[in-house]
Amino acid sequence: MVVFEEELENYFDNFTDLAQSFPLFHGKRHEDEDLDEDKAVGYFKGTFRVYPLPADGSDPPPRMLKNVPCNQLVEVLVRVYIVKAFELQPQDPNGLSDPYLALKLGRFKVKDRENYVPKNLSPTFGKMFELDGTLPLESELRVQIFDYDLLSGDDLIGETKIDLENRFLSARRGVCGLPKRYYVAGPYKWRDAELPRQILEKWCATQALPPPVWRGNSQVYVNGKTCCLRDYETRGQVHKDWGPPEERLALYTLLDLGLVPEHIETRTLYNPLRPEIPQGKIQIFVDIFPKSATIPPPINITPRAPQDLQLRVIVYNVQDVVLSDTSFTGEKMSDIYVKGWLKGQDKKQKTDVHYRSLNGEGNFNWRYVFPFKYLPAEEVMVIKKKEHFFSLDKHEEKHPVTFVCQIWDNDIFTPDDFLGLLELNLNFMPKANKFAKSVSLDDLPDNEKGKPVPMVSLFDQKNVKGWWPMYEEGGPDQPRELTGKVEMELEILSKEDAEAKPAGKGQEEPNENPHLDPPNRPATSFLWFTSPWKSLRYIIWNNYKWYIIGGLVLLLIIAMIGLFIYSAPGALSTKLIAKL
Repeated sequence: MVVFEEELENYFDNFTDLAQSFPLFHGKRHEDEDLDEDKAVGYFKGTFRVYPLPADGSDPPPRMLKNVPCNQLVEVLVRVYIVKAFELQPQDPNGLSDPYLALKLGRFKVKDRENYVPKNLSPTFGKMFELDGTLPLESELRVQIFDYDLLSGDDLIGETKIDLENRFLSARRGVCGLPKRYYVAGPYKWRDAELPRQILEKWCATQALPPPVWRGNSQVYVNGKTCCLRDYETRGQVHKDWGPPEERLALYTLLDLGLVPEHIETRTLYNPLRPEIPQGKIQIFVDIFPKSATIPPPINITPRAPQDLQLRVIVYNVQDVVLSDTSFTGEKMSDIYVKGWLKGQDKKQKTDVHYRSLNGEGNFNWRYVFPFKYLPAEEVMVIKKKEHFFSLDKHEEKHPVTFVCQIWDNDIFTPDDFLGLLELNLNFMPKANKFAKSVSLDDLPDNEKGKPVPMVSLFDQKNVKGWWPMYEEGGPDQPRELTGKVEMELEILSKEDAEAKPAGKGQEEPNENPHLDPPNRPATSFLWFTSPWKSLRYIIWNNYKWYIIGGLVLLLIIAMIGLFIYSAPGALSTKLIAKL
């Protein structure tokens, strides 16, 4: 399918090969009156041809126009496929709009007001509308985009006008684009009212050419040229959904003759109040079918619905985390916990705290669970949320699926200290290391050395496990600093698989798939003011035991000396009296 960056008629001479449009104006009431060329009262469509007459009085030359369409009314079915709009001018004070579609063909009007897209300047519509019309009476199709307003009248953002009659009459055949291949089944099934061979014969008739001459089903002679099927299908492989060879060859020949291909055209929107200023663009394609023909079924261009997926992340361990605190005993330590979330979602999850890490290690065995909606074709996560509490509608946002992991130092009386960061785009993430000792900043795709890094997609592998570096960005002239290493397991599950293999957050029930045992932390990991006996044993005793023992011995010696001094005079006097 070809995507035209402008209006379709700009690429095909406004479809004026058969008839041109001439505006009609009111005549001047007096000689001094200026003719306003912007206020046409109608249009005359026709073609003028000037024939030179022979000087000898012989017969005039043959007519240049043949097979002119009849002047009867033609009832048609018009299908308007609207893909999306973009660069719309905002109409609301918040700098956004709530666009919806409206169409007008003669007296037939359609307003899709109930399906407005809230707070969006580049809405994806994916809509198809069918309108009945009569050519040439109802030949102007208007596609409009309005801004939905709850209390006041809706504002016209912009509109575009399409001359259906010119497309219908043109030999370029602007009624239905021709695909590159002729399929009789599958998603690319032929969607025209006429077969390629019929279209080719009709084109030759309108161009006053002899009908096509077929030589079997693989060669055709048209307009002085022989077309062979093998010239277009060079690989020699025939798809199971392709149609007969003569129809395929007719289609290839039509495309070579310059007929309109299957396409999406990009049209500029204008507002009558500001006719010279573009108000945005809209991408559409239009099919026109005479009701006398067999009309094929429409195609479905509804936007893809996002898949319900679940991301499970298990944080096992961290190592070599920087120690940001100093205890009152003078030890370097950190109270480590790990926070994680999907970028774009407001809900963040975090592990419990590994208290008093003295060597930069932390043990968690903690599970995060993040449900999200995913569009595989665009590789983005879809989030619908309200802008603020009083918003009536949820607006849609699309973000890359990025998991953010951070290491923090827990503080009770002051704000927590940030220690390190890791961001993983799950569609394009660095491969994990098997061992912590081999982890470095060179494992990141944007490393300073420019070293190539093997990348993987979690959506392809479904499950990855290993070690990744945690870092802190330096200043303007300072490099990144490696501030830790984290061991994680990441897993993507569909909604059905997640329901079949349930797992709770953290270590909550159901603690399965896999089962997570409590972390094996050293005895020194505790919160000091909630465990006074542990504080006495592991903090005071471990650091001051020799001082304590020495103090106790000194106190015992002093007590013994004091006791001796206190009891010695009495004992001495008792012995002296006994001798007397």
